[in-house]
Amino acid sequence: MKKTKQHASSKGSSKSKNLALPKGMRDIIGDQYYSFQGFFEKAQEVAVYYGFKPIETPMLEHVDVFTSGIGEGTDIVDKEMYTLKTKGGDHLALRPEHTAPLMRSYIEQGMQNMPQPVMFYQYGPVFRHDNPQRGRYRQFWQFDLDSLGSDKSIVDALVIKVGMSILEEAGAQNLSVDINSIGDKECRGAYIKELTSYYRKHINGLAHIDRDRLKTNPLRILDSKEEKTKEINENAPDSISFLCASCKKHFKEVLEYLEEMGISYNINKNLVRGLSYYTRTVFEIVEQEGGEDGSPLALSGGGRYDYLARQLGSKKDVPAVGFSIGVDRIISSPWYKKLSPRIMRKPKIYFIQLGSEAKLKSLNIIDILRKAHIPIAQSLSKDSLGSQLAVAEKLGVPYSLIFGVKEALEDSVIVRDMASRSQETVKLSKLLEYLKEIK
Repeated sequence: MKKTKQHASSKGSSKSKNLALPKGMRDIIGDQYYSFQGFFEKAQEVAVYYGFKPIETPMLEHVDVFTSGIGEGTDIVDKEMYTLKTKGGDHLALRPEHTAPLMRSYIEQGMQNMPQPVMFYQYGPVFRHDNPQRGRYRQFWQFDLDSLGSDKSIVDALVIKVGMSILEEAGAQNLSVDINSIGDKECRGAYIKELTSYYRKHINGLAHIDRDRLKTNPLRILDSKEEKTKEINENAPDSISFLCASCKKHFKEVLEYLEEMGISYNINKNLVRGLSYYTRTVFEIVEQEGGEDGSPLALSGGGRYDYLARQLGSKKDVPAVGFSIGVDRIISSPWYKKLSPRIMRKPKIYFIQLGSEAKLKSLNIIDILRKAHIPIAQSLSKDSLGSQLAVAEKLGVPYSLIFGVKEALEDSVIVRDMASRSQETVKLSKLLEYLKEIK
């Protein structure tokens, strides 16, 4: 009789175990759920103020989207993807990130025919079969923000500024940007050749995993977490020394925009972000002393990925830049404000800038409007008045703010009523008061 009971108990225990949460997964309920939702709405709100729009891509994509886009020789593709074969024979993967699916959508949905750049934010779960650690899961949430269709340096700066604003609004302090440029197809080949030569001279000191990376993706070695490799990386050649004139100019301009906005940055020669689609600008937004041992903690990371479209089968390159925030890490941070969900508003103003002096100051003006809860739409990468007014007309935004060279010198802006075509020059110091009267 005892044996029967033990057998029944064992059977029940086995059944219970099979119904438990899989490793690396968890339920999100109660206040934690609202914390996630509150963060998403705050991030969405900031993104909308800067002119970004929502998109949602499927959780399942063809495996080729990731193997072609992220690239062989990366941990995500080689070890961490959840893959399956359907009854119809399709080889699919749960998305391990949002960027490659977004570019797939851009190509497939014909977004190249829309006014460029197209700017999106998205939010949702992603899946990676790595070893879960404290605060990290195999299903985790990311907020991504991307601009596709412009290679202008101001777009890189815009994306970084939005990431900083989102994290600061969520409660983060002591933030700075780790930034690097890894060049483009004109200059990166020479750098990788030099880097490979350097690692071959030190191959006996490399960790085993990094010796394998030397054959498939040498840039990944710079991102190594192995202590033996970290020491070798200290004297590795830096990519900035190999930049062509065009990449140097682009990187210099990005840094100038960050300086103009008062954003603290550190040029990190070993920062590569580890995915094969990155080009030129790569960056991480870092919380100083945010790690458990007081070390810097990366809260967000991203960069430019101008060649991803061609890797996914496009006949033309699509310049693009974006970032991703790991939301789980934000929610679990002691400084998180436990943001409450709230209602959004549509943009009523289109921001137009003309000339280099105006362009340089335009991000600061948009930030003033955002802090006053005045959402806008904009095309900062465009230069002509006609092209920007055309987008404003198409969007049906009731008012435009025109900020040109004269206005930049006089600290003013032109407010244009898009319906009546009437316009008035307003001092920047009086702008918020004026807009509240016409809203």
